[in-house]
Amino acid sequence: MDKTWSIDDLNATNKGTLMEQLGIEYVTVEDGYVKAKMPVDERTKQPMGLLHGGGSLALAETVGGIGSALIVDLETNDVRGSHMSANHIRAAKDGWVFAEARLLHRGRNTHIWNIDISDEEGMLVSTCRLTNFIIPKQVL
Repeated sequence: MDKTWSIDDLNATNKGTLMEQLGIEYVTVEDGYVKAKMPVDERTKQPMGLLHGGGSLALAETVGGIGSALIVDLETNDVRGSHMSANHIRAAKDGWVFAEARLLHRGRNTHIWNIDISDEEGMLVSTCRLTNFIIPKQVL
């Protein structure tokens, strides 16, 4: 993992992105582990007042993507999401949800992450699986 990135540095990279629009904030970053939080509010709810499943997927792909980016050489490689699956277990109506991404497979060309999203009481809201491709940067 690139130890030069602080939580503040990582959160600053969200400026002007979907992550900023959704209010996603990184909380903890370690080798093979990332935790972030996202508010359940007007930005992330569907019309019935519940956390939108797409918001959960965006949060999950965010933590798995940054997790891969921090353990590869970004001078020579790019990280691209390849496949995402999710099971939504229970609804979240307000407060915060927390995504915890754990690296399951660290291959040369692929990384596989398991991401569990829980509410403030620790109840599982969604569980997700993300596969990232690690590809060589294109020389222009």
